[in-house]
Amino acid sequence: MGHNPRVGDIRTDVLGEPFTAETIRLADDTEGTVVATLVHRPAETPTRAAVLYVHGFCDYFFQVHVAEFFTELGYDFYALDLRKHGRSLLLHQTPNFCLDLDEYFPELDAAHQRITTRDGHEQLVVVAHSTGGLIAPLWAHERHRGDRVADAFVLNGPWLDLQGSLLLRTVGTRAIDEIGARRPYQLIPRSTSDVYIESLLAQRRGEWDFDTAWKPASSFPVRAGWLRAVRRGHRRLHRGIDTGAPVLVLASTRSSVTETWTEDVRRSDMVLDVQQIARWSHKLGPLVTIARIEGAMHDAYLSAKDVREAAFEVTRRWVQAAVG
Repeated sequence: MGHNPRVGDIRTDVLGEPFTAETIRLADDTEGTVVATLVHRPAETPTRAAVLYVHGFCDYFFQVHVAEFFTELGYDFYALDLRKHGRSLLLHQTPNFCLDLDEYFPELDAAHQRITTRDGHEQLVVVAHSTGGLIAPLWAHERHRGDRVADAFVLNGPWLDLQGSLLLRTVGTRAIDEIGARRPYQLIPRSTSDVYIESLLAQRRGEWDFDTAWKPASSFPVRAGWLRAVRRGHRRLHRGIDTGAPVLVLASTRSSVTETWTEDVRRSDMVLDVQQIARWSHKLGPLVTIARIEGAMHDAYLSAKDVREAAFEVTRRWVQAAVG
C-alpha cells in the first residue's frame, strides 16, 4: 500500500510517458515524514496555461483521459496526490487521514508555486473532485487576498455537505465533533459497498484501470478525526467563501443508494446527495455555474461514454468562456 519515494526527484510516473511525477517534501506531522506528489503531462505545444487536478478521499490521480482532454485544449496538465493518498502514501502513515483540511494547504501552495513561478504558467484552472472539491475552494478562499490563486475552478461532484438525514447532519455532527476531538483515530461504523468501484474498475463492470491498494473497493476506514475535519470544512463553506474566480460545479441529476448491483449504479451519484451539492454551490463565490449532467455518476468524467462526453463539452465551453 504505502511506499517511500525519493524526495525531490522527477521521474517517469506509474502511468508511463509522457507523465512525470515529482515528490514534494512537506513538514513532518505526528506520524512522521510527509510528502505530496505532483504529476505532470505537458501539452503537445508550449503553453502558458495549466490545469491542476485535485482528487478526493480514497482516491488518487489515474484518469489519463482527463489529462488528455485538457492538453488537447492547450493546457499543461498537473495533478496533485495529496499527503497520505496514492503515490504520496508512506508505509508508516494512516491512509487518507488528517485532523484539519488546512493540512492540505501546504502541498497546494507548493504545487501552485511550481506551476506558476517555476514553470511560468500565467493562467491556471483548478479541477477538483469530491473531497478535493471542498479542500481546493477552502484553500483558495484562505490564500487569495486581492490576487486570485486561479483563473477558474471546475468542481466535479464536490462534497459540500454530509449525505444523509437532517438528524445526522445536526445531532450526528455534534457527536462527531466531540469524538473526533478526543479520539481522532476511532473508526466510525458505516455500511460499505463496493458497487461504485465495481462500476468503475475494468476487471469488473467498468472501463478504468487503477491501483486498488490506493483506491480500494471497500474504501479506507473513516476515522472520527478526519470526519470532524470534513464537517468543520463544511461549516466554513456554508458560511460563505470566495474562491476569487468563477466556479463551474458538475453534478448528476440524481442520487441513489444501493448495496447490490443495479443499472442505477451507472447512471446516478452513489456517493453524495446531489441536492446538497446544488443547495450549497452558491456559497462558493459570487459567480457560480451549476451544470446538472443527466446520467452522471459521482465522477462525471468517469461516467458512461455519452455522459462523460457531455460533461467534457460543458467543461470545454465553460472554461473557454471563463478563461479564454
